[in-house]
Amino acid sequence: MSLIFRPLESEQALAILCWRYPSPYDCYNFDVNNTKGDLLYLLDPNNAFYAILNLHGALEGYCSFGIDGQVPGGDYSTEALDIGMGIRPDLVGLGRGKHYAQAIARYGVCQHGAQVLRVTIAAFNQRAQQVWKQLGFEQVDQFVKIGSKERFVVMVCAGTQWLAD
Repeated sequence: MSLIFRPLESEQALAILCWRYPSPYDCYNFDVNNTKGDLLYLLDPNNAFYAILNLHGALEGYCSFGIDGQVPGGDYSTEALDIGMGIRPDLVGLGRGKHYAQAIARYGVCQHGAQVLRVTIAAFNQRAQQVWKQLGFEQVDQFVKIGSKERFVVMVCAGTQWLAD
């Protein structure tokens, strides 16, 4: 299964804003009362959002590289390329997470020349943590998000491994 990465376009961003995940993953849903603000955020080139398309051009997910992947309260003082991602709700839980994460990591390293990759994941999301762990990421930190009681884990991996694959 090959994937295509393209800078996120307006139509794709609007579709993503409508995605609805079931509990407990509903924390990843965008706020329906902030569509305009979220749309501007997703389309801002500084946030480096990309559409993940299948070979037929259908939107399967999105990812970001940089500050969007950081959560307030985490220690991001070590240089790394932060990765954020979301997969279309009807494709979640089908065993494709490793494939998506692998493609995103490889694309991030190739586009940004990153020496270290980093993901920040909600602590409850064991499914996502397991996917990244299978790809060689190791947990290096755990923290509580500023202004909440939500716990997050930070996982890192050497970027050089993605150039050899």
